[in-house]
Amino acid sequence: MSSRRAKFLLVSTAGIGAALAIAVADVALRATPTAAPSSSTAALANPDVGTGTSIGYTRAPNFTLTDQDNRPTSLTDFRGKVVALAFVDSHCTTICPLMTESMLQALRLLGPAASRVQLIGIDANPLATKIADVAAYTRAHHMQGRWRFLTGPLPDLKRVWRSYHVYVAAVDNDIDHQPIIVLIDGRGRERTVYSTQMSYEGVMQQAQLLAAGISRLLPGHPPVEDLVSLKYIPPLEPSAIVRLTGIGAQGAAVVLGKGHPHLLLFFAGWLTEDTDLHGRIAVLDDYAAQARQHGWPAPVAVDELPTEGSNSAARRAVADLAAALRTPIVDDERGRLGDGYGVQDLPWFVLTSASGRILWHYDGWLSAHSLDQQVRSMIPAP
Repeated sequence: MSSRRAKFLLVSTAGIGAALAIAVADVALRATPTAAPSSSTAALANPDVGTGTSIGYTRAPNFTLTDQDNRPTSLTDFRGKVVALAFVDSHCTTICPLMTESMLQALRLLGPAASRVQLIGIDANPLATKIADVAAYTRAHHMQGRWRFLTGPLPDLKRVWRSYHVYVAAVDNDIDHQPIIVLIDGRGRERTVYSTQMSYEGVMQQAQLLAAGISRLLPGHPPVEDLVSLKYIPPLEPSAIVRLTGIGAQGAAVVLGKGHPHLLLFFAGWLTEDTDLHGRIAVLDDYAAQARQHGWPAPVAVDELPTEGSNSAARRAVADLAAALRTPIVDDERGRLGDGYGVQDLPWFVLTSASGRILWHYDGWLSAHSLDQQVRSMIPAP
């Protein structure tokens, strides 16, 4: 993945800043201010999900771009299917993995009816528009055979962004874009737009809402199983006592929270696409020796499971990692740790105190020497 960090802007129908007013004006004019009618009261009160906004029956603009397998692809190729059209930064390590995982989970919730749905991604990174870029994202997130991730010459991509009123920009090598999913019915009409929130816990809830929205556009409205509550679930903050079992045959118990200071590294297995994950996490093994000598917080690595395109593959890969490392690795199975510890990107370091406060965080990888220096500067000498 790129070292660039994607910023994100959410769709809104009011209070839009001047820089976004033109970009989202058409969505604002066509959208109704209420959520999709079947959304529950619990979902409407949940800040971790986008309940969906009706945008009428406007004809979805057609386009022809190239997918990750170098196949020319047009929107009109999928008439008769419901299309979930997402705008995804091909190098994003922040919110886009949450969005694409919610799309995959929505297909699983639809069961056999998923055969009448087509997932499409449109590259929303003006600095990474090669087929290799969308192919790498597709591999990393186990999306092969599950979607078409489209790219093309920058002028062609800009026309698509404009036609769907999606704001995309590169500012000082950072990517600003709106992480939205547009549902298009079988007759090629835009029906509902969903905005993705930066919440790991909300991924499955968002998937459930997205699956319900797709079901409403399919003949016969196939049922969607309610696997999770749509109520807001409070995150597990650093002061909360949490007992976890390390991954692997010899996984030791890990206790986080007040009275248990730690250095946590949040990561995901899909970072292996362009990263030596073993080497990066092994930095924590080196740090552990210094931690024992100086009385610093012990390290633990946390796999942010809600972003993994294949949980079974992720668990196998992490088990192999755990067998080769001394630092314990645990799963954040629902994402409550990631949300509670304020994780905004992967990888993400967090240093907590015995009182359950966050002393320091860092976005990105660090060498063993840099990590030791950072922790040393945050913890007073005895």
